[in-house]
Amino acid sequence: MRVVCAVVLAFEVIVIGLFIPVAVTLAGMDPAFAGGLWGTMAVAALVLAGLQKHRWAHYASWALQAVFLFTSFMLPGGMLVAVVFVSLWVTGVVLGRRTDEMKAAHQARAEAEAAREAETAVGASSESRTR
Repeated sequence: MRVVCAVVLAFEVIVIGLFIPVAVTLAGMDPAFAGGLWGTMAVAALVLAGLQKHRWAHYASWALQAVFLFTSFMLPGGMLVAVVFVSLWVTGVVLGRRTDEMKAAHQARAEAEAAREAETAVGASSESRTR
């Protein structure tokens, strides 16, 4: 799950960064305000993408998604882009959890099979010794 979330965040860095020139040219925002708002969000997304192995970074990324969604109201067409990326985030979390569960189940089956084979091998070697 964390790899998928990190990839979504990495793409969000680009999209959030591109909000800055759009805000300045289309919405007429002050460049310092737009750069400060979305520049900070882009840096936060980049840092959080690299820290997805930590549980707290995952929750902080959820907060970043909420901020991204709320600030997108300031731009024409920004809401559409934000909804797409928040949807990708939610899909990544859901599918990532399913994948993690499948990996854990597969690993448990493999370990059980290896233990069963080892037990069979030990039993077969002890039977050949008793003959």
